[in-house]
Amino acid sequence: MKSLKLASIRSILAAVLLLSFAGSYAEEATPLGHYKNFKTAIYITVYSTKAFSDPKKLEQEFNRAMGQVKFDKVYLEVYRDKNFCDESTLEGIKKFFTDHGVEVWGGITLSAGGGKGGQFGTFDFAKPADRAECKKAVEIAARHFDHVILDDFFFYTSKSDEDIKAKGKRSWTQYRLDTMREASKNLVLGPARKINPKIKMIIKYPNWYEHFQGLGYDLEKESQMFDFIYTGTETRDPYITDQLLQQYESYNIVRYFNNIRPDGGNLGGWVDTYSIRYVDRYPEQLWDTLLAKAPEITLFNWYPAAESKGVDPGVRKAWENMDTSFNWNEMVKSFKPMEGDTAPAGWGRVAGYALEKIDQVLGKLGKPIGIASYKPYQSTGEDFLHNYLGNVGIPIELYPEYPKDANTILLTESAKFDPQIVAKIKKSLTEGKNVFITSGLLGALQDKGIRDIIEAEPTGRTVLIHDFINGFGAGNGTYLNDPKHDNPSMLFPELRFFTNDAWGIIRGVASAKGYPIVLMNHYSKGIIYILTIPENISDLYNMPQEVLASIKGYLQADFPVRIDAPAQVALFAYDNNSFVVESFRPDPCDVTITLPGADGKVKDATTEESLVPLPQATPDPHNWWAKQNPTPPKSDFEIRIPPHSYKVFTIEK
Repeated sequence: MKSLKLASIRSILAAVLLLSFAGSYAEEATPLGHYKNFKTAIYITVYSTKAFSDPKKLEQEFNRAMGQVKFDKVYLEVYRDKNFCDESTLEGIKKFFTDHGVEVWGGITLSAGGGKGGQFGTFDFAKPADRAECKKAVEIAARHFDHVILDDFFFYTSKSDEDIKAKGKRSWTQYRLDTMREASKNLVLGPARKINPKIKMIIKYPNWYEHFQGLGYDLEKESQMFDFIYTGTETRDPYITDQLLQQYESYNIVRYFNNIRPDGGNLGGWVDTYSIRYVDRYPEQLWDTLLAKAPEITLFNWYPAAESKGVDPGVRKAWENMDTSFNWNEMVKSFKPMEGDTAPAGWGRVAGYALEKIDQVLGKLGKPIGIASYKPYQSTGEDFLHNYLGNVGIPIELYPEYPKDANTILLTESAKFDPQIVAKIKKSLTEGKNVFITSGLLGALQDKGIRDIIEAEPTGRTVLIHDFINGFGAGNGTYLNDPKHDNPSMLFPELRFFTNDAWGIIRGVASAKGYPIVLMNHYSKGIIYILTIPENISDLYNMPQEVLASIKGYLQADFPVRIDAPAQVALFAYDNNSFVVESFRPDPCDVTITLPGADGKVKDATTEESLVPLPQATPDPHNWWAKQNPTPPKSDFEIRIPPHSYKVFTIEK
């Protein structure tokens, strides 16, 4: 009898709340669809969901958020960190948003809260109480929503006594993968579909994709179990955060996940406002997510989008007076607050301004293309190297399967997890393709057959290199160091090889001894290249610009465009002859755009102005090798990129 009375009271409260919302917003809602090339969503955590039991608070915060960034959808969270929403108010809150043309999907964060010593507090799926709480949260969401997303805490850090017993002789990685597949099936997907057969479940994966398997995140099987996946593109600051994620990852991870779900099952990218020293870093993450052609962007979370507080521009004095892609003064002037909003522009307006700007150019871009690279499921090795390469101007297209159809293939150490990798390399080479492998992969494959292709090996020693030479064949090399900007010395692994069987086409020189930076060897109809990676991967940023340009010349020999630029300038290319150059640098920089062929033409896609080609270089008559092996014709164009800015171009045919 007591429970019946309680249920009746809850029903009455829900009805009153619903009428309150309807009375506050009697005007007819219209579908928004604010942007041409993507949808925008905001994730609302359970703390805001609970606060929305007050209709006035919801009205005030909605006005503040919508006045800064136009959004098409919200994800309304029902559970996080042991906190459940007030289920009786959910339908009223949903109606408020739908009455204003905003789509409403559900959200859950399956985490236990707390955490010790810096570790997140995840559920322990070996404990019945945690399993029951997980299932309860899912069932609440399924009762109210046809689409539900899991925020990125559906992983596993526990090593309790129960876990140790359940693990047995399995590795922690295998135990957690097995456990999370079971939990996905029996605690999330099964209960949700039982309550709501129409439901579509989405798992949002975080940004630390190199290490997923060790915590139970499974990109191979779990990503196919869920109806859809979502991508964490929050790279934040690359220096002060513990993960040290590089800016290019906001693009690269979307491309990788799109290739994991080529059926269109990767619904979008997700960015937050955390760990940002200068305001431009937030728009950069939004832009790079959308340059990867994510169909939706989710802003995490409602609070910074709706709080009545102005945003701090942060440490950006070095470029505050330059005409950068994120123009602070223009953003501030663009803020048109809704009635009753007296606070200055906040994080919401930063997002709104950035999204409006990128939406103007996304329609000019086709499908992203890049150098085909391979990261097998559940693999590690030279972690996040692809993002460092992207940050030095090498466009990457990352696949979970071997890209056998590509003419140029780049393989890092993570490819060692494929037991057939040497056979696949051989097949590509016999088909006349070029395969680049890193020094890390060369070392990992020494006992797995790579010596049947090239007899080269790491010696186990490292060498400190300051000087670099570009040369090929008998004769003089070209000094690649920049006389204007001295680079620091860098540690590289030493490779042993047979001279004249293989040739160091880019070399480091230390104390009158040469060391291969790029080693070349012919095999069947193809060419295998070994790219020696610095001991500290981030020393790629310290390599002289001419070294990076030379590497790109080989790696991108058959690519439609490449750039010669300082480190931390990225190239995004597309299949419709368009491309984007973006600088993450704090200073303006000059960039040379190179197209194959002597008659290339490039147009600025924003201004419609054609770029003027640079004069063709005159070959050195004294260079015997150059006369015997003339450089293929090319067209060069020089541009200047402001700090933290991007420019969009079209190759004219």
